[in-house]
Amino acid sequence: MISSPALFFLLQPGRPSIAAPPLPSSPAPPLRGISISPVAARPISSLRSSSSIRIISPPHALPDPLLSLPSMDPQEVPDLLPPRPPERDFAGTPYVPVYVMLPLGVVNGNGEVVDADVLVGQLRVLKAAGVDGVMVDCWWGNVEAHRPQEYNWTGYKRLFHMIRELKLKLQVVMSFHECGGNVGDDVSIPLPHWVTEIGRSNPDIYFTDRAGRRNTECLSWGIDKERVLQGRTGVEVYFDYMRSFRVEFDEYFQDGIISEIEIGLGACGELRYPSYPAKHGWKYPGIGEFQCYDRYLQKSLRRAAEARGHTIWARAPDSAGHYNSEPNLTGFFSDGGDYDSYYGRFFLNWYSQVLVDHADRVLMLARLAFEGSDIAVKVSGVHWWYKTASHAAELTAGFYNPCNRDGYASIAAVLKKHGAALNFTCVELRTMDQHEVFPEAFADPEGLVWQVLNAAWDAGIPVASENALPCYDRDGFNKILENAKPLNDPDGRHLLGFTYLRLTKVLFERANFLEFERFVKRMHGEAVLDLQV
Repeated sequence: MISSPALFFLLQPGRPSIAAPPLPSSPAPPLRGISISPVAARPISSLRSSSSIRIISPPHALPDPLLSLPSMDPQEVPDLLPPRPPERDFAGTPYVPVYVMLPLGVVNGNGEVVDADVLVGQLRVLKAAGVDGVMVDCWWGNVEAHRPQEYNWTGYKRLFHMIRELKLKLQVVMSFHECGGNVGDDVSIPLPHWVTEIGRSNPDIYFTDRAGRRNTECLSWGIDKERVLQGRTGVEVYFDYMRSFRVEFDEYFQDGIISEIEIGLGACGELRYPSYPAKHGWKYPGIGEFQCYDRYLQKSLRRAAEARGHTIWARAPDSAGHYNSEPNLTGFFSDGGDYDSYYGRFFLNWYSQVLVDHADRVLMLARLAFEGSDIAVKVSGVHWWYKTASHAAELTAGFYNPCNRDGYASIAAVLKKHGAALNFTCVELRTMDQHEVFPEAFADPEGLVWQVLNAAWDAGIPVASENALPCYDRDGFNKILENAKPLNDPDGRHLLGFTYLRLTKVLFERANFLEFERFVKRMHGEAVLDLQV
């Protein structure tokens, strides 16, 4: 699922073209060694070719699904782009596995693998290109759809058998959220029917904003320990689901086909509050809203205020703006605003601790269910407003990371406690590109990636990553490589793995796929013949 709000902006009608972004009225100040490059979401098949670039031919005959795709002759396209900057040679560097996310609806609600024959052909192409494995969402809404603790894993059994036959590895996501409300969602998979029935009579099981709007994408963390789900708590429901999966697919764990389980912990399967939902009118780069108005989280807030001795603090900020506000136009997030007051620090500590506590509870049970297996947690890259003091968009998402505090160290610590890896997004984005497309967002994806990766590495936990936007071009792939294998790192640190978003027909367009295949080789530490030096 694509959760990146930048993609939401790029897909809106009437927005400036990515290929020719509007120039700012005055030159932007130079950023640390950042060169101007195309936005990562642009397919290579839409780029103009430079005469200094050679499109390589595959060293072997490509499988049938690729042979039928049109090829691109570089001589047919005008030479309008300047020569590319020199590329770093990754030959001989550590091997970083590459996985590819399968389509969101690869298994439908009837337990069927969608377009199975086409999928097998595509998987064969990926295998021939050196891809290590694939990532699959196991949707709670499909598996436990009708009655509590009645699980239907039929479709996933068929899919996993196909993947094993092709000798690919599996990353499996425990997806406890709905599919269909975010940018990039091309199917609709709601929460289980029996859960939504409970929600009709008790809507406080959902995250709620200041205006009382409920977000049905996932369950509020306020019910983690409340027996409101037909006699079970939230965390008990998650544990029962994970334990059922572990039993049903024991053979795939035993033979090593399942290499990792990613635990869904919030909106979009990420560890965050659903603070920027498009369904409630949010648009990039709005700061989002706090999501703590259901009665269970309100009760938690009151208890925290009473324990602190300030019952008047048992409220969420009343000057935090709305979904599409800018931080400087609010009393809470502006420079010198209430976010850094005694009350503001109390509230943000509580709000972010609820997020950490939820991760702690669920990961403790995940470690029991998947004992001896690798587990991971995905953390979203909320990179807009990163260059402001308050980091407002991160605060509403639950990351207490203003300019005077490290908001990711506590998350890294809880992952370390349970032996979980951190999977971070937006590693393909360049700060200068974001500045060109939407300068007023004060975004800094490179600064955020650097902070989060180092917070995780300093805590001694493995780090994996994935791209936030569709990526088909060399500049985007090179940025991923730079983050995957930092240059001159004195400790030789590198990513545990990379998962590519996502398997689509566009990826298999000949020029795009050749670029992707080249990227896989370099992630594996292999030499390529057309290195730009």
